[in-house]
Amino acid sequence: MTKNYTVFFDFDNTITTYDVIDDMLLWFSRDNRWINLEKKWKKGKISSRECLKGQMEGIRITQKALEEYLSRIKIDPYFKQLIQLLGSHGVRIVVLSDNFDEVLKYVFSHHRIKGLKIYSNKVELTKDKLALSFPYANKHCLLCAHCKKKSLLANIGNGSTSIYIGDGLSDLCASQQADKVFAKADLLKYFKRNKLKCTPFKTLKDVYGYFKRSLC
Repeated sequence: MTKNYTVFFDFDNTITTYDVIDDMLLWFSRDNRWINLEKKWKKGKISSRECLKGQMEGIRITQKALEEYLSRIKIDPYFKQLIQLLGSHGVRIVVLSDNFDEVLKYVFSHHRIKGLKIYSNKVELTKDKLALSFPYANKHCLLCAHCKKKSLLANIGNGSTSIYIGDGLSDLCASQQADKVFAKADLLKYFKRNKLKCTPFKTLKDVYGYFKRSLC
């Protein structure tokens, strides 16, 4: 009998092969203010929302340049195979991201990936400036721009085993609500440091192997 899973994916450096927001800042930020904001966020001095807002304010980019940039973003070679495998077994797939809706939509469309349920922050491009909004923020918690924990809990079905796949600090709260966690990079360091149980992974090939064994 097939196990009932709900699988949650982070986007940056999990589905993609690098952190898209950090890379965009390197390419399009008009100054280096974003570096200090990143340091403050990692030290817990400011929230990810405050960090993102300040960082994105420094970006100047046209629609054409944005689309050209997004068309070059690479995803993990096993992501398509993994979601096809999960989909063939009726597994529910949800993407939880601290990135922005237009970025995710463009990248998935470019790679011909359809039908994924996505929770992310939102952005609008006006002339060459980015206007942000945070529809999934938690008004009772100022830590995160997107409360992935809230989004995860809203999508766990009755009797479903929740699996979280992520890499970073924005995944901390949500991942600790899941039944099983695949972690790498900063998320893995956090789990190891706090002696929490998780499964390390390097690429989604490792996760694909797990589900190939579990579902087939």
